[in-house]
Amino acid sequence: MSLTLDSYRLLGRSGLRVSPLALGTATFGTEWGWGAERDEARKLFDLYVERGGNFIDTANTYTDGSSERLLGEFTRDNRESLVLATKYTTLRRPGDPNSGGSHRKSLFASVEASLRQLNTDYIDLLYLHVWDFTTPVEEILRGMDDLVRQGKILYVAISNAPAWQVSRMQTIADLRGWSPLVALQIEYNLIERTGERDLIPMAREMGLAVIPYSPLAGGVLTGKYGRDDLTAPNGASDGASGDGTRKNFNLALGTLTERNLAVADVVREVAAELGRTPAQVALAWTLRNPGVTAPVIGARTPAQLEGNLGALEVDLTAAQLARLDEAGAVGLGFPHDMLASDHIRRVTTGDLRIEARR
Repeated sequence: MSLTLDSYRLLGRSGLRVSPLALGTATFGTEWGWGAERDEARKLFDLYVERGGNFIDTANTYTDGSSERLLGEFTRDNRESLVLATKYTTLRRPGDPNSGGSHRKSLFASVEASLRQLNTDYIDLLYLHVWDFTTPVEEILRGMDDLVRQGKILYVAISNAPAWQVSRMQTIADLRGWSPLVALQIEYNLIERTGERDLIPMAREMGLAVIPYSPLAGGVLTGKYGRDDLTAPNGASDGASGDGTRKNFNLALGTLTERNLAVADVVREVAAELGRTPAQVALAWTLRNPGVTAPVIGARTPAQLEGNLGALEVDLTAAQLARLDEAGAVGLGFPHDMLASDHIRRVTTGDLRIEARR
């Protein structure tokens, strides 16, 4: 069934309504050597909002702060109707160790800076951006709860963190009456599916919405790469000394591999059957995942954004979904595979078939 940007979904264990695709704004600004200038970024923002979109994703250090500053300008007339999500923990001032990290000083200073840059009195959703393996979870949760009580943020969330830490934090928040986490942002797409082992099931159990980023795997799922792209122009296989293109970035990250291109081939085949683009099919697969609330999509041009929004209208058949699932499937590993085996079922429930709780 086709969706629209105003087919709103609840954000985790909350009553907040968000669009099924979030607009990622790391492309707002050119300070990183790529992205959209102000006028082009404005067109992207207007296109998304005019289509009914209300869920905007940014971070305090995206394009050295330009992303938040541009959003502060663009949202001046419709701030109340939008859900603005930003993040903290990445280093804001090189050489100052306390300008980054998950601790209380970084949290409060980052939120104040984001409020100024976004030109707003409050942030709808604040993510801890990157787990630092240092700050006690009680310090993080209490700091977030203090900001909620002050009215500076409304909901709290987390990104790029181990499942066991997230579940521990949610349990502590519940026990102490602190603001619970309502969303989990992770990398998730047809190529990167290891989140299915623990992160996504944990999120569903703990009441967190799953907000995937990089749903097109750095462009690999758009069909733009082939086997000739598996080596950098200088012959290197890791892209370490390539020409600085997105291709070499993907090579260096290990995203551009034979296995991943094989997954992209299946996406391309399904797209041809439907008369759609590979990007639309890859996004549609993520959208139809019952464990996902709203993938984050980014674009540099209105044409790219318009193409991505076309994923809302893609209907995948059960057979096509099965082919896509099989192409990018990952082994769940221990204990998941063992617990799902027929032997374990027999020794725990006999031959009874028990419907798993959804």
